[in-house]
Amino acid sequence: MLETEVKQLIIDVLQLEDISVDDIDSAAPLFVEGLGLDSIDALELGVALQKRYGISLSADSEDTRSHFASVRALAALIETHRKK
Repeated sequence: MLETEVKQLIIDVLQLEDISVDDIDSAAPLFVEGLGLDSIDALELGVALQKRYGISLSADSEDTRSHFASVRALAALIETHRKK
C-alpha cells in the first residue's frame, strides 16, 4: 500500500527511530501537530520524494503545502505523478 510506503520513507529519511509505520495516522498533519515535523524535515522529505518518485516540488508553492499536509496527501500526489 502506497501510504505505508510513504510512512516508511518518512521514518527512514528523517531517522525517526522511535516511531513505527503503525504509529503514523495517514490523515494526521505532518507539521506542527501530528508528527511535528519542521521545515528542515520538509526539505529532506522533498529530496527523498524527488529521488524515489521523480517528483519535484517548489518550496514556496501553496500546492506543496497542501501535498505535505498528511501521508494521505503525499500518497495522492505520488499516485497522480505515476499516472502521467
